[in-house]
Amino acid sequence: MNKYSHIFFNDLHFQIIEQIKKFNDKEVEPNGLQWETDGCVPNGIIKKLGQLGYLGIRYPKKYGGLELDLMTSVVFQEALSRNTFAGFTIGALVHTDMASPHLMHAGNPSQIEKYMPGIVSGDCLTAVAISEPNMGSDVAAIQTKAQKVNNGFVINGTKIYITNGVRADLYFVAVKTGDADSKHRGLSIFLVPKNTPGFNVTSSLDKHGWRSSDTAELSFSDCFVPSENMLGDENHGFYSIMENFQIERIALTSMAIGQCQIAIEITLDWLKLRKTFGNTLWSNSSIRQKMAKHIAKLHSLRAFLYETVLKIDKGQKCVSEVSMLKALSGEISFELLNDCVQFHGGLGYMTNTPIERIYRDVRILSIGGGATEIMLEEIAKRN
Repeated sequence: MNKYSHIFFNDLHFQIIEQIKKFNDKEVEPNGLQWETDGCVPNGIIKKLGQLGYLGIRYPKKYGGLELDLMTSVVFQEALSRNTFAGFTIGALVHTDMASPHLMHAGNPSQIEKYMPGIVSGDCLTAVAISEPNMGSDVAAIQTKAQKVNNGFVINGTKIYITNGVRADLYFVAVKTGDADSKHRGLSIFLVPKNTPGFNVTSSLDKHGWRSSDTAELSFSDCFVPSENMLGDENHGFYSIMENFQIERIALTSMAIGQCQIAIEITLDWLKLRKTFGNTLWSNSSIRQKMAKHIAKLHSLRAFLYETVLKIDKGQKCVSEVSMLKALSGEISFELLNDCVQFHGGLGYMTNTPIERIYRDVRILSIGGGATEIMLEEIAKRN
């Protein structure tokens, strides 16, 4: 691609794409199989992203960030996702775009001053703890409760499916601080550092995909946190969670696009190499046309994403558009990878071949960050 032909990107964006490709080739692809076995990525790899400046793209320069826009974040997200180990990618993106933004959006100056430099450098890995065993997308149904006591709160409850949950240094924990009937008006978010008494990683969860990311169940048993660890105003956490879901869903869409792009490249190479009945698979018009349709859908999704991000960077609210992106990206990625596996034949069914791994990894994209059904309801009630 001629770097001046892309209407959405500038020179910095192309530099990021080139640098992250080198990072993936050098750091991720040679080590990913071991990470899949270990069920986690070494913290040192995340710190390398911090050294390159990519853990604080939108954060203030005084904390080590780059103070750039959402479009630059999306360029990074998509570029980072162009590897065959999405478990690594999600661990990094949870830190940059799903957990730590809570601090920037709702934290007071002393909280930001205390934690943001470590977040940007990678010395303080973050996780966000919202999901519970009896609730998923219904955030208002959170049951983990914080009881007010002298100088703080005591938290009791359980969280589950928490990415970075085993390795994180700082957790953003959503709890109920209002009465039983308050629902979304009674939620708050607390900063809970690792090793806080009463807070434990109950178990490391095994998963179908994203196997190189650590996912945990967390428990809080009379876990005391001081009042100064409340993030934002008491009982206003629901609104912060909803705001941050927008950024999270953008990141997951970027991730889907990156994963689809590398899957297409792998599959096209295979189709043009693999021969059956004396001809390459690519010579079969039905296969070519299926791939062409997938490529067209991906281009459309990418253009829709970039257009929406430009609107957000200009201050527009795009809840409906982001919900559309989230719903479409899960559907498009799953349909594409299903055909990619089919076209690889028996090889596509072999464990830890790249296409089999990407196929498993994209399945979560229609569940995590808001299930497709929830996204469709968000769209419907706004139209």
